[in-house]
Amino acid sequence: MPQLVFLWTDVALFLMVLAVLGYVWRVRRSPAMRATWRRVWHDAPAMSSALILVCFVTVGLLDSMHYRPLLPPAPNAAPDAPKAYAPAVKSVLDGLLENTPLMKPERNYSMPLATHQFLKESMIVDGQPVRDFPRLRAGGVHLKDPATERWPDVRQRAGTGLAAGAAVALAGWLLALALLRRRGVTPGAVLRGHTDAPWRAMGITFTALCLVIGVVAALGSVYHVFGTDRIGNDVLWQSLKSVRTALVIGSLTTIAMLPPAILFGLAAGYFKGRVDDVIQYIYTTLTSIPGVLLVAACALMMQVYIDNHSELFDTSAARADLRLFLLCMILGLTGWSALCRLLRAEALKLRELEYVQAARAFGVSHWRIILRHLLPNVMHIVLITVVLEFSGLVLYEAVLSYLGIGVDPGMNSFGSMIDSARLEMSREPMIWWNLMTAFLFMLALVLSANLFADAVRDAFDPRSRRYKPARAALQRTLP
Repeated sequence: MPQLVFLWTDVALFLMVLAVLGYVWRVRRSPAMRATWRRVWHDAPAMSSALILVCFVTVGLLDSMHYRPLLPPAPNAAPDAPKAYAPAVKSVLDGLLENTPLMKPERNYSMPLATHQFLKESMIVDGQPVRDFPRLRAGGVHLKDPATERWPDVRQRAGTGLAAGAAVALAGWLLALALLRRRGVTPGAVLRGHTDAPWRAMGITFTALCLVIGVVAALGSVYHVFGTDRIGNDVLWQSLKSVRTALVIGSLTTIAMLPPAILFGLAAGYFKGRVDDVIQYIYTTLTSIPGVLLVAACALMMQVYIDNHSELFDTSAARADLRLFLLCMILGLTGWSALCRLLRAEALKLRELEYVQAARAFGVSHWRIILRHLLPNVMHIVLITVVLEFSGLVLYEAVLSYLGIGVDPGMNSFGSMIDSARLEMSREPMIWWNLMTAFLFMLALVLSANLFADAVRDAFDPRSRRYKPARAALQRTLP
């Protein structure tokens, strides 16, 4: 039985998942909130993006379940000897990919779907020293003659992956159509797109995801699909591991930003006077400091503390995780001023409404008014800000890691991949696959988050609602 390991960010991620499930339960019980979220449900780009985000979240959660494998007993060990666990911390994602080339490093660079190294090495062949491209340890080792067998094998495996993905997609379509038929939605209406929810768009996205995952899984079982980096690590494996880092940075930083922004923003708008002046002075001073310099200074102080208290960490993963957690706290506690301004402006308007004035006339305490009347009426601004800030923070992490003040060097992130690719693009021949893979994964994650955030903003902000004409006409027929 392995030893479970609970890292700071693991606990934070799963607590956020529980909070999201609790919010979903609350939405189902509230007709007003259900009607608002129904507008998001009817947005085709948003729901297609939601499917992609679900894939990223699944990868991130699998990579957030950590454990230390149990080591076999030592020779001649006593029966009652204590169990020994591996010093390296693994995740469930690592366990699922353990027997694939993704977890088997090479010696150096290799191109996508290659069977030989990208760089030459000195070797002894038939007793003579030669300089040639050596075979990879894991990529394409099943081929006897890579020169003639590689591309036919790639085409065959890609076709098998497409067939498997198409079978899964077909099964998903049949199951969805059967469930929708029980609700009175005909298959013809789904295929023509004449439904209240964008089932056809979601089905097309689901089919594309199945096909892509099927091809990558089929090829990844024997090849390095996106090649390897300078020290031989699989680039696809690094990208999958970087997904968790991006999710932690985007979500945990936003959560850390909310308490000071909500507290100061509502207090400044409601109390006005000296309280407002003090809070404005605080966030004006904070925004006057260049953000990168402020974060860099806090990150360096954090690193000094970690280096001086190395006895607090039993594994390198715990050390890297604490740095990531503290980095999220730093980004959150230095980036709350924008939301604070928005909430202050909204609180200034809400405090003058009749029901707030009536509550004050009846002697209701100030903080009770803030909690019962102001806070629920600004939550739409908070929700819009949360979903919009996520993608910006993912990109911001890439900038910080590029500057060397981001996550721990031993932790995978998109910023670290881009930083390592900085010099690779200037080589001759150019090594392009590391940067390309990070770009594709970041594009898919950030674009999906932005499209979903736009739909949330349009649904919760009455001043920015925009509907397509065909979808707007369909909306009028809905209850």
